[in-house]
Amino acid sequence: MQLQDKVTLITGAASGMGRAMALGYAREGAHVVIGDLDEQGAAAVVDEITAAGGSAQAERLDVADPDSARAVVERVVAARGRLDALVNNAGIGLIKTVWDTTPGEWDKIFAVNVKGLFFCSQAALEPMRAQGSGKIINLASIAGRRGEALVAAYCASKAAVISITQSTALAAAEHGINVNAMAPGVVDTPYWEQVDRQFGELLGKEPGQHFRDVSNSIPLGRAEQPADVVPLAVFLAGSGSDYITGQTYNVDGGIVTC
Repeated sequence: MQLQDKVTLITGAASGMGRAMALGYAREGAHVVIGDLDEQGAAAVVDEITAAGGSAQAERLDVADPDSARAVVERVVAARGRLDALVNNAGIGLIKTVWDTTPGEWDKIFAVNVKGLFFCSQAALEPMRAQGSGKIINLASIAGRRGEALVAAYCASKAAVISITQSTALAAAEHGINVNAMAPGVVDTPYWEQVDRQFGELLGKEPGQHFRDVSNSIPLGRAEQPADVVPLAVFLAGSGSDYITGQTYNVDGGIVTC
């Protein structure tokens, strides 16, 4: 098993890609900490993992609150003695025109997607620096690779994730810590139901039509499934990526080719 006995923390892991990665890490032998505000959903993922013979625990985590992140990391390290990998998966979106986006909406996006990611990383870096090893994996997006007219705040936040990944990688390298990111594309999750509805309202499309349109435009011919990010997530958390840091990998079916 690639992650045997590794202690891993995944934020926003009660559903979607976070849940898929949690299940994937557990199959590879890791102890998985499910960090999420959705306590019921997090507990359900723990039940799935333990029913399959894996090891997991749920922690209430508000990534927008640095004190919450630090407390979760401290509890995990106190119980397990170390933290081997952090996956910064938690994130929120906003579909809105540039001129209609409010300061409050902008701040909320950045509080979760940027501030949350940065300070969760900061909390995790403390035990990782002490132990001289660790892996941080950030969830960026192809939206961070290019701008989109109706997703300006989200695109900006994910571009910031890519930049933070590079800077943190350079800062942490001397401590034996690798920091990389993944940039998914159009992922078939409950979140995309909201995205489809919001795009539809703005563009005059029927429910489901926008999702079908963008899915049909993907070079590999289908929307991304949450499980599609798992192999790369496992690789980046394991020893095979020991000489890779500061990189952002597209996992998008060929939408962005750079």
